[in-house]
Amino acid sequence: MAHTYFFYDLETTGFSPRDDRIMQFAGQRTDLDLVPIGEPVNILVKLADDILPSPDAIMVTGITPQSTLSDGYSEAEFCKLLLAEVFTADTIAVGYNNVRFDDEFIRHTLWRNFYDPYEWAWSEGRGRWDMLDVVRMTRALRPAGIEWPVDAAGKAVNKLELLASVNKLTHAKAHDALSDVLALIDLAKLIKTTQPKLFGYLASMRDKKKVAELVRLDEQQPFVYTSGRFDAAHEKTTVAFPLVSGINPSAVIVYDLRHDPTPFLRATPKQLSEILFAPYDTRKQEGFLSLPVKEMSYTRCPAVAPLGVLDEETRARLNIDLELVKKHMTILTQHVEFAHAVHEAFQMREPYVVVDNVEHKLYDGFIPDADKPRIGAVRNASANDLADFYPRFVDERLDELLFRYKARQFPSSLSEVEHEKWEVYRSEKLQKQIGPYLETLERLQRSGADMYLIEELHLWAESIVPSET
Repeated sequence: MAHTYFFYDLETTGFSPRDDRIMQFAGQRTDLDLVPIGEPVNILVKLADDILPSPDAIMVTGITPQSTLSDGYSEAEFCKLLLAEVFTADTIAVGYNNVRFDDEFIRHTLWRNFYDPYEWAWSEGRGRWDMLDVVRMTRALRPAGIEWPVDAAGKAVNKLELLASVNKLTHAKAHDALSDVLALIDLAKLIKTTQPKLFGYLASMRDKKKVAELVRLDEQQPFVYTSGRFDAAHEKTTVAFPLVSGINPSAVIVYDLRHDPTPFLRATPKQLSEILFAPYDTRKQEGFLSLPVKEMSYTRCPAVAPLGVLDEETRARLNIDLELVKKHMTILTQHVEFAHAVHEAFQMREPYVVVDNVEHKLYDGFIPDADKPRIGAVRNASANDLADFYPRFVDERLDELLFRYKARQFPSSLSEVEHEKWEVYRSEKLQKQIGPYLETLERLQRSGADMYLIEELHLWAESIVPSET
């Protein structure tokens, strides 16, 4: 089958893929020329009765929990639709900052609902692409033909709603998932029309193998790299150098060649680690010198290009001095021990706090092959089937996950003991959250926020939060 794009966007209850939930999913399939195929998808997803959404998020999206119950799919139904009709074979999922945000929500949603959390993005010819870094690199390297917004201080900004506004693209309502999708497709068309060569090149660089051909450790060469981690004053773009293999699989640690490595060459791995992982307040202190390295993943659609894309005009606009770049690269190649010290420094990151919550344990390991038929049986089971269904999972995470899946998606499948266990879980969870939730609603009311939304959020809390006994 021919590949297609599926442009998609989410509206969620908050920023955490582990704790928050998808409330709206919207998307539109197109061919590779960005011509729409079929009708758009625009659905709500029901909130379960253990979820208090962020009131600030609801003020932005305008989606109430009650509307998801009246008009939405359950998470289990949503996941079935997602894999049967949306992320089908040969589909390339496209979004705007989706690699770091939306895709994470999709993974965690699939995980909670007994689907493989990864196959939707890579198997059977599938792929993914993030247009945010495409926009950033286009702005940096080939800005002609597009209007580029700035904020009140004159600083470059790449917000989708602003790009749509200044370029007069279709965008009826910011922070509505379908409106954002249609605006993103128009923005992609604009880039493809005005800068077809760059658009086609970056489309090909979705492939991690192509990225690895350019960014190599066996034949280290400088390359152009655009990332949100770099300075906005230089359009988020620099010349980077592959330094050493990354800590994460399929990753490499790269050095920003704008900066002289000399001040760091004599530092121990521990000293480098203290700089790398310094707290925010320390980083903001006068005289703090950041270590100009970052880990780049081949699998996250990085916006990278060969040095040859930097013509004279672009180098001047981005303030890239190739002689200085060459000098800094020479220093790095003459001090190979520095690369090893940096690698060791990355390994010294303090381990994340372990939380005893199965829904946070997606990345603790892959689902064992022996459990693949069992999770398939779970997601294909009815409420009646689940009532007496006790698979012997190899993966110890899945037993607790199954209990929560039954409680949220098929509550009638719970035994009396399981129902009591769920009510205890809900009560403990929601009682911890209700205080800050109500304080936020009071703050929003004082600020003159939408009273209808505030009232609906109060009613939602009253309907799901057990009273203290």
